[in-house]
Amino acid sequence: MTYQTEVKADNGVDTEALIGARGAFEQMPEAAAFTFRSDCAWIEGTYSSNNLNGYFGLGQEHTRKQTYRIESDHPEVFHAADRAPTPPEIVLAALASCLTGGVASVAQHRGIQLNAVRVVVEGDIDVRGILGMDPDIRNGFSAIRASFDIDANASREDIAALVAQSQKRSAVFDILTNPTNVAVSVA
Repeated sequence: MTYQTEVKADNGVDTEALIGARGAFEQMPEAAAFTFRSDCAWIEGTYSSNNLNGYFGLGQEHTRKQTYRIESDHPEVFHAADRAPTPPEIVLAALASCLTGGVASVAQHRGIQLNAVRVVVEGDIDVRGILGMDPDIRNGFSAIRASFDIDANASREDIAALVAQSQKRSAVFDILTNPTNVAVSVA
């Protein structure tokens, strides 16, 4: 007779709390409506700084333990100071972070121990669109590629399933692949 013991993964994700939140949101769906925000201030040239602190969720405003700052600039090839990543690079970083966090969460839930996760995300932009040179060239990415390298105590198929589930549940992947209503106003 063969005995199997369940191996509990420790990827640093509290999946029990996440599952508990799902149950709570089923009972009170209005509590699941969150609003995140960024407060961006221009510094000079193409250089700006975003402060991120505070969000609405669970029916009330929340303040984070600290204010996070994301700076943005353009590279020297555009005659800028190159003090920070470009906004499109920040979008790629957001996608990479969202997918990676999802992989860790799904792996934890499925009892898969991760040893290392790395994802390289690349996006193609034809800057002639941004510069207004050709109205048929879009301003944003024409293609984005995410390539994972995952070392885990799991089969190749199980690892592929982790990535697929992460992609399916990624907020940033959804934002990039589905239309989103964006309203811009001037105070």
